[in-house]
Amino acid sequence: MATSTPSRLVRERLGAAGTSLRVLGAAGVVRPYGPRTLLGLAKVLKDWGTGPAGGFASLALRHPDRPGLVDELGTLTFGEVHLRSNALARGLRELGVGEGDGVAVMCRNHRGFVDVSIAAAKLGADVLYLNTAFSGPQLVEVLEREGPTVVVHDEEFTDLLAEAATAHRLLAWTDAEPADDVVTLERLVRSGDEADLDPPERHGRIVILTSGTTGTPKGAPRNEAGVDAAVALLSRMPLRFGWRTHVAAPLFHTWGFAHLALGMLLGSTVVLRRRFEPEEFLRTVESERCDSVVVIPVMLQRVLGLPEEVLSRADLGHVKVVASSGSALAGDLATRWMDRFGDHLYSTYGSTEVAYASIATPEDLREAPGTAGRPPYATIVKILDEQGREVPRGTTGRIFVGNGLLFEGYTGGGHKEVVDGLMSSGDVGRIGDDDRLYVEGRDDDMIVSGGENVFPQEVEDCLARHEAVAEAAAVGVDDDEFGKRLRAFVALRDGAECTEEDLKAWVKQNLARYKVPREVVFLDELPRNATGKVLKRELDRD
Repeated sequence: MATSTPSRLVRERLGAAGTSLRVLGAAGVVRPYGPRTLLGLAKVLKDWGTGPAGGFASLALRHPDRPGLVDELGTLTFGEVHLRSNALARGLRELGVGEGDGVAVMCRNHRGFVDVSIAAAKLGADVLYLNTAFSGPQLVEVLEREGPTVVVHDEEFTDLLAEAATAHRLLAWTDAEPADDVVTLERLVRSGDEADLDPPERHGRIVILTSGTTGTPKGAPRNEAGVDAAVALLSRMPLRFGWRTHVAAPLFHTWGFAHLALGMLLGSTVVLRRRFEPEEFLRTVESERCDSVVVIPVMLQRVLGLPEEVLSRADLGHVKVVASSGSALAGDLATRWMDRFGDHLYSTYGSTEVAYASIATPEDLREAPGTAGRPPYATIVKILDEQGREVPRGTTGRIFVGNGLLFEGYTGGGHKEVVDGLMSSGDVGRIGDDDRLYVEGRDDDMIVSGGENVFPQEVEDCLARHEAVAEAAAVGVDDDEFGKRLRAFVALRDGAECTEEDLKAWVKQNLARYKVPREVVFLDELPRNATGKVLKRELDRD
């Protein structure tokens, strides 16, 4: 195998550095600061790293009086966020949290989530984000496996966490003032010393849990991603410094947290709401004059399902980027959104394990609505067969991704398959003649029906394009004659009428005959988790 010469390595590194500077410069991140500020920034990043502790400390140094966070309780400046996290870090230390310990967080999108993320990082502790839609048994299993020192949670989750054995509980959001003897996050903040802390010897990790749609959620830890993660997104998504960003996607999920982290670099004013309601979402984006919005696809679907009189009043003309990820944009969702609100939709494909694999721009989504787009900066995507060999263009195979953001292995043991430095995303797909990636479904979702390979996602997308269908899912069920057959589950739009035979005829008109589902089951809505993914294990397969 040929090796790179020193001069070639220098050119490659200079080229990469030049690309990063160009992308960051276009985003407005590279800005003129005085010598004193630059020296302070260098010390902050050396002491605290590029995670939540260093990111928000650097913002407090650069822009202490700029609005940093807006939620239902009001606005906090970057300086205030920094001081709050100092006080909370001392409170967590008194509860026994130190370097290398774990702090579990089960909070909705509000300041408490951000406060505890920064405070734990300032102690060198790891932060474990719990999905707010987990069941009691799932929480017990995850917390027993991870063993955090403290669990910080909103009051509404108290009963769900009752069976979990943890040393300390700390209430975050409360709807009413709790009893005097109850320890809350806000009380620790108000009573704590706001002076700066000494930096820890280790930098804490962020542990994001997988969705748990097919089994017990797994912990996927990450060290600080650094600037490369931001450059990857910014190379395909034109976010800019100082924007107001409504992060509607759950912060505990990779996508929501990614934009909280990106906001540390961009100096974004992050706008949060604890719950997503489609009409309130539109009001928030308008009233807060948000430049960008971070969503999961089901949120777009629910907004477009609002009555016409509500949609006609919505003015999103000031929005420049709608950043979507977490699941596929089913059917014609992308074009319907852009036809209504403008060509500002960007769809990112990836996973908790591989981070960002590809990004579809509005141009991509117009030209090829089913595409996942193209890889961003410093990312490789290859389609491999079962033997780990690259397949010809246009051929379906397993999707493997290479970048600097791959996770380190699950906290409970195990790893994703890796071939020549590329990690499996867990999906199958193909790269088209247009050099775009097309994702066809999970690699374990494919069924063989009568000797033909069928990927449920293709059928789901077809059904979702029918004018009467709001959402659709398809699963394989046992069949004595064909081995497996497809069963589809469909929720209709409000007021729409459609029969099983109508939908079968629609699929037959658009796809091969063997892809037509044998049965269509009508539901009021599909079961989903908090990140919008359909819980196929909860669909009736009998």
